[in-house]
Amino acid sequence: MLRQQDVGHRVVVRRIVGVTGDRTLYTDALGELVDLTETDLTLATAKGTLRVPLREVHRAKRVPPARRPHATAVIALELAADEAWPAPVRGRLGGWLLRAADNWTGRANSALAVGDPDRPLEAAIDAVVKWYGERGQQPLINAPMPLAAPVNAALDDRGWTSRPLTLVQTASLAPILAEPARTDLPPADLADSAGDDWYAMVADHKGALPGTALSILNGVPEKVFAHVRDADGDLLAVARGAVTGPDRWLGVSLLQTAPAARRRGLGRHVVRGLAQWAAQRGATRAYLQVEERNTAAVALYGRLGFSTHHTYLTREAPL
Repeated sequence: MLRQQDVGHRVVVRRIVGVTGDRTLYTDALGELVDLTETDLTLATAKGTLRVPLREVHRAKRVPPARRPHATAVIALELAADEAWPAPVRGRLGGWLLRAADNWTGRANSALAVGDPDRPLEAAIDAVVKWYGERGQQPLINAPMPLAAPVNAALDDRGWTSRPLTLVQTASLAPILAEPARTDLPPADLADSAGDDWYAMVADHKGALPGTALSILNGVPEKVFAHVRDADGDLLAVARGAVTGPDRWLGVSLLQTAPAARRRGLGRHVVRGLAQWAAQRGATRAYLQVEERNTAAVALYGRLGFSTHHTYLTREAPL
């Protein structure tokens, strides 16, 4: 059977699905083990999340990883994403980054566990707890998988919980740019600053925006805010783009469409506008971060050519 040390690794699970006569029926599932409790295990598979009661597991084992980006590629992309979402309060533990932003978004308020923390793992976790405790915040650790599998195992032993699995997805800009422009939709206007209605639409999804949110959103030299408005000037869709890192990644974030304007292709329309802007600045690839359980968004990004580069779990210390 599997153990907590297998969380974050690729596994195969043979599951009992029924009995016909005297014959037991099985099915196999292959994916990344993202959670293991006393009663269930959860896999992130190519078709989505699968939760399997342990009583139905006939056999399970770790298997060699699928072809994945080299660890250096995961670290480089995570650092580019951090640069695009800059927490105003920062510290370091060797290669780990400590970030705080008045609790606005997990990305800006978690320790990014990439690289060597320059101390034993248990001491590094203790240092994270101390740093966030001094700031009156619950300690969070962003653990990219499977790169940070040892971190996840250590946090399991300490009783840290997990937020929903996040997919870090990437795509080439070339096919996005090759699509014909949608002349039947209002233009995606790109501006160096966001309008009040842009912030209001984001707040509807993310909650009230503190001053640190504005610092994060505007704290990148190469960023742009997309606005799509109807003929009356009402906002239909928004997004933010940022180009960061030595590899010139386009980071797509906060893509939102007004409820009444959904299923018209506005999300795709906005991403194409961001891709044009980023290509003019030397970007050739884009990334975004989306919760695996947000199936509608994952499907949209899949149609745009995005696929999962790696995943991460945001881990929460016990209160």
